[in-house]
This record gives sequence, structure tokens and C-alpha cells, in this order.
Amino acid sequence: MSIRPGDEQTPNELPEHGPVLERIEPKPRDLGDNFFVRRALPAIEKRMVGPFIFWDEFGPVQFEAGKGMDVRPHPHINLATVTYLFEGEIFHRDTLGSAQAIKPGDVNWMNAGRGIAHSERTAPDLRATGFPMAGIQSWVALPEAQEESEPFFKHYAQSELPVLEEGGKVVRVIAGKLFGKASPVKTYSEMFYADVQLDTGASLPLDADHEERGVYLVEGEIEVAGERFERGRLLVFRPGDAVTIKAVTPARFMALGGANLGPRHIWWNFVSSRKERIEQAKEDWKAGRFGTVPGDDKEFIPLPDR
Repeated sequence: MSIRPGDEQTPNELPEHGPVLERIEPKPRDLGDNFFVRRALPAIEKRMVGPFIFWDEFGPVQFEAGKGMDVRPHPHINLATVTYLFEGEIFHRDTLGSAQAIKPGDVNWMNAGRGIAHSERTAPDLRATGFPMAGIQSWVALPEAQEESEPFFKHYAQSELPVLEEGGKVVRVIAGKLFGKASPVKTYSEMFYADVQLDTGASLPLDADHEERGVYLVEGEIEVAGERFERGRLLVFRPGDAVTIKAVTPARFMALGGANLGPRHIWWNFVSSRKERIEQAKEDWKAGRFGTVPGDDKEFIPLPDR
């Protein structure tokens, strides 16, 4: 997906005590054709959570017959995009020649590295019938040593991801390590990312050993240190504090975090530790040096004017 320059949040007043350091309420963003997302990162008060530098929730939305997602080819550098669906399907294509449908519970992991362009569309057969869609797309910054790594795309089926199921909780580890489970997804830094579902009254501790930790509440209501939170909130926890998340109602949230990689610059779809690298990426996109997306080479998203 795509971000517009300057598309960030305004800061909230922060609590002085307690495990919840930040409470970020995403704001809607229109990606075109009345398709809205809710963007939690980057935010002025917290630009990153571990390596996560971008966070969009989309849906739930019901597309009518003839409608669908149409994110035209656009470029990325020095990051990895991560797409995870709750409902629906998205068809991915990129300049490497990848062509892959993603369905709920699967993971599409695209390492942009030194540069890649991709599109995200609705396949014709699904567009013809209409369908529901909901999910998360996030961007993961790469360590400086891997920012210019070779681009690659890898699809992981839901069946490949490890699951912890006990005591009223189901935890699917999307990337990194959590609760002794390790995802097969290839990453370049210490991180964790998981899809968590809790029955009413069930609880989940979040290991304080991780440098930065957060949860994004997708469904239901949870309680942390006596405070209740409803869906559509990104909670960032104070480093080192013990955190236990309890479900007040049946709840679903994404747990995310990992090592702090240091500051990153972000402009449109480009992320880098170096400002001059972003300037180069702008020129490369304008000059067509990212290449074309096979099977989707008739249009593209132009470089923004600002």
C-alpha cells in the first residue's frame, strides 16, 4: 500500500506511570475509490514499535460485484512489507515476476531491499461476485546492514505458521519468536509479530525481554493494568514493565515489537536510514529504473509533488 508525505498523527498527552506508554487512535485515510484504511504508524508520538514503521488496518468492508482493491504499481526501498488478512483475498504482483494470491491467515512478505515495485489488486473472478475484506498491512524497517539487500518475495501459507493453543487463547506467530514458537518467515532483526485470539476472561503475558512491545486491538475489549481498551487502538508498552492482557469480551489483537533499529526517514513509500537514499529513490522512480510489474504494466502511481 502507499503513504502520502506528511501523513502522520498529532501527539496525545502521555501517562506518567503504568505499563501503557502510548495510546494511538488511528485516523482514516482514503486510498481512492472510497477504500479507507486506519493508519496507526508512523505517528508523531511514536514513529516505530521495534522495526515496525508503518501500520494500516483495512476493512471490514463488503465490496459489491464489480468493485475491489486496485493499488497500482508503486515502489519501496530499504523495508519489508507484510500483508495479513482476516477476510477476503488480495492478488500481489511485483517486478521480480511474483504473482500470488493471499488469503486469511497466510503471510505475504516482500523484502524491498535495494528496490522493488508491486501492485495489490482484486482478482477478476472475485471482483465479479463481490466479497468481504479485512486485514493489516505493515512495513518493517531493515537493519542498516541489510537495507540494500537483494529484494525477494515469499508467501507463507497459514499451515506453515506455528500456533500456541491453550487456556482460552490461540496465538499464531506470524514472524519472529514468541512463547517458544518460531515462525519460518525470514527476517533480518530480532522481532515478534502474532495474531492473538482470547476467549472472555483469558489472559496473555507479553514478555518484558523484548525491547519494544505493542498490541493493536482488532476486535473486542481488553484490560491492561486495570484500564479497559476498545478495538481500533494501538497500545505501546513501557520497556521493561510486566504486561498482561486480559480479554473482557472475546478479543483479537496483533502483538508486535522487537529491537529498536534506530531512527529512520520515511517519505511516501520509501524508508531508509539515509536521507540521500530516499532522494535517489525519488529520481529512480521518476526515471523508470525500478522496472515494470509483469502482468500489471499499463499504469502506476506517480511520484507525489511534495
